[in-house]
Amino acid sequence: MGNKWMRGWPPLAVIAISAAAWEAAVHLFAVDSYILPSPSAIVREAMLPNVRPRLEMHTLATVWRTLTGLALGVLAGILLAAAIHLTPGARRAAAPLLVLSQSVPVIVLVPLLFIWLGFGDEPKIVLIMLVCFFPVTVAMLTGLRESDPALRGYLAMIGADRWTIFTRLELPNAVPYLFSGFRIAAAYSVTTTVAAEWFGGGSGLGYYIKLSYNGFEIARVYAGTIIIIAFSMLMFGLAALAERLVVRWRPKAERRDGHAAGA
Repeated sequence: MGNKWMRGWPPLAVIAISAAAWEAAVHLFAVDSYILPSPSAIVREAMLPNVRPRLEMHTLATVWRTLTGLALGVLAGILLAAAIHLTPGARRAAAPLLVLSQSVPVIVLVPLLFIWLGFGDEPKIVLIMLVCFFPVTVAMLTGLRESDPALRGYLAMIGADRWTIFTRLELPNAVPYLFSGFRIAAAYSVTTTVAAEWFGGGSGLGYYIKLSYNGFEIARVYAGTIIIIAFSMLMFGLAALAERLVVRWRPKAERRDGHAAGA
């Protein structure tokens, strides 16, 4: 418990010191609230009776879209990586398509998805899937390829078929790599959701920030932005926690090395 506290307090201290410095700088230099509101002003604005319920509603909409798109994107990434790995020659053939899927800028892709799928939740969720599946697929493919060749040869020698080698050796070996991609996808999913909501739709933090910006409600813009940052950090932390709970067969030193590589 003590070690966890020692690891957790430095980031909290940095956040507290940064907020205090922000508050002091705004008052010391008499910065206008429409340029940079203080943290206390942002909190007061967010707690107003006509603001808080709207913030909660739009936050829940963003959370739902993010979790749905992330789950579908991770599932698609896992299935695609497995299909590519098990199909002879598919890895080389699919590589250009994987890169191409990430080469189209979001600012170009979003309007096209709205034209094809309408202005509901479908284009937003599809966009999140397209962003999230790539790191999962690439990480999974790396893990499937990096399994121990000696163990693979041993399994082949005792008569194991391709599916047995995949399920007993390659797939378990790929799980730590999968979580490395999952952490990246979890962080990207939030910003992608907000970008999609900014471009179109009637709910979500991106939509709320756009409305507040157009109405020169700068404190509300900052409130929505802070919620987005906190949600992104929460998603990344939950992904790291899920890895520690699921991946229990690696030594602790190796887990730390994996976290450092993922970061």
